[in-house]
Amino acid sequence: MGLVRLVVIGFIVLTVIYFCLSLYSRAVRRAKLKAQWDDEGMTGDQDAFVTHGLEEYDNSLRRKLILGVYIVPVCFVAILIYVINFM
Repeated sequence: MGLVRLVVIGFIVLTVIYFCLSLYSRAVRRAKLKAQWDDEGMTGDQDAFVTHGLEEYDNSLRRKLILGVYIVPVCFVAILIYVINFM
């Protein structure tokens, strides 16, 4: 029963961390795109430029690496349990 509780609580905590990290990363990317727009003195629609940049970000490797929030702690806990019980 303890393992089930660990898994459920761990999943909830990791999900909250994932969403916070994802929102933060997206906000940073948005700010960088707006700064790039201002620094380069571009003309046209800034919102379209930012939207296009965020669409590219959604398909980027950095976005997928945030999923490591789930993978790394689960692997660490699995290794820790194995080492404690079988070594």
